[in-house]
Amino acid sequence: MALFEVRPITVSIARPAAEVYAFAHPPLAFPKWAAGLGSGLTPDGDRWVAHGPDGDVHVRFSAPNPYGVLDHWVTLPDGTEISIPLRVVANGDGAEVTLTLFRAPGMDDATFARDQAMVAADLARLKGLLEG
Repeated sequence: MALFEVRPITVSIARPAAEVYAFAHPPLAFPKWAAGLGSGLTPDGDRWVAHGPDGDVHVRFSAPNPYGVLDHWVTLPDGTEISIPLRVVANGDGAEVTLTLFRAPGMDDATFARDQAMVAADLARLKGLLEG
């Protein structure tokens, strides 16, 4: 059984978890704070198309739920699917948002570090939008 190296990346947001989830869940909200989804999303049946610098990718999002699950799956132009677990959990009167970043097979240290920095920047952007 292969296990991938992972990095949980978390940000604390001084807003109720339900408010954070309600803001972040709609697919059209993701490009406001998640730079990796390019300039926007276009609906395509039960998934979305993101137009990025490396070509179009297809994205599926978890259904609305009361558990704070914002998981999404990105299918790259070559057909590779990347699972992106993302959670909003209550922390007192605020929330913790955690994305679990998986290191892809063959990914070098510099690329993994760059991806971690990009996710941290995305979560900081989400925090900034919500805390204003």
